[in-house]
Amino acid sequence: MNATHTSDAPRADHATNERYARPMVALHWLIGLAIIAMIAIGLYMVGLPRGLPFKASLINFHKSLGLTIFLLVLIRIVVRTVYGRPPLPPMRAWQRAAASATQGLLYVAMVVMPVTGYLGSSFNTYGTRFWGILLPKWGWDDKGQRHFWFTIHEIAAWVLIALIALHIAGALKHQLIDKDGVVRRMLP
Repeated sequence: MNATHTSDAPRADHATNERYARPMVALHWLIGLAIIAMIAIGLYMVGLPRGLPFKASLINFHKSLGLTIFLLVLIRIVVRTVYGRPPLPPMRAWQRAAASATQGLLYVAMVVMPVTGYLGSSFNTYGTRFWGILLPKWGWDDKGQRHFWFTIHEIAAWVLIALIALHIAGALKHQLIDKDGVVRRMLP
């Protein structure tokens, strides 16, 4: 055994040897920044008064960007399946479980958000336009159904915000406290 690493503490250089594949890094940052923009737009637009022409344009932009993010997330899932991910550095079992749970829930939320938004939009008279192209409606004008799907969409948004905060807090912990190189694996 190397005399300089006789303790059970994680080695600071462990995670620097393995990085995420470039497509994963690009998708991580593109999706992450787009989701933050979506959350900001979503929170802003719900506070606007009804009937405001700008609000309708913003809602259509929100829908198009949301579906674009959804497609990017699907691509990311495929890329992750193909490339895999580097192993986590040594850490306590509860930290490994928390990291896996947070990551899994982030993926679930990134799928639930656009699906429920699209379904909610399917139960109104306007439908969903994807960058100007009218998509098929999966429902009819039904206030109850619309409310149901948009309630799930809103709850998922708050869960996603909490998960993003937890994800960022975990990254900061690894960078500033553990200094284990985990963050560098996902930097461009």
